[in-house]
Amino acid sequence: MSTRPVLVYDGDCGFCTTCVRFAERRIRPRCTITAWQFADLAALGVTEERAGHEVLWITPAGTVYGGAQAVAKLLMSARGGWAVPGALLTLPLVRQAARAVYRLIADNRHRMPGGTAACSMPPHRRP
Repeated sequence: MSTRPVLVYDGDCGFCTTCVRFAERRIRPRCTITAWQFADLAALGVTEERAGHEVLWITPAGTVYGGAQAVAKLLMSARGGWAVPGALLTLPLVRQAARAVYRLIADNRHRMPGGTAACSMPPHRRP
């Protein structure tokens, strides 16, 4: 198991890849970032179905956070002011809203900048 948290994202999705590249350049989280298509999902303790459904943050101890809470963990791992919005995303009322916004964006990522038709397909049906 890694000594750093791991962020797992959908490498076939242009929108997801654009977001991850932004995070690497601007947010600079302290984690290992990998596309689920190249990750050892079994070793990370997650299924392909879950990895294809939402971004995942996996702690070195094996705790898995998905969706908006994975984004919160990513932000909290960064230096500077990024930890503040990350911590806000963990508050009960904000967490509920963040979950809804994350799901809305994830379900429509093929319509987002950088998204493609492949983004809307289930992982097992992608070209």
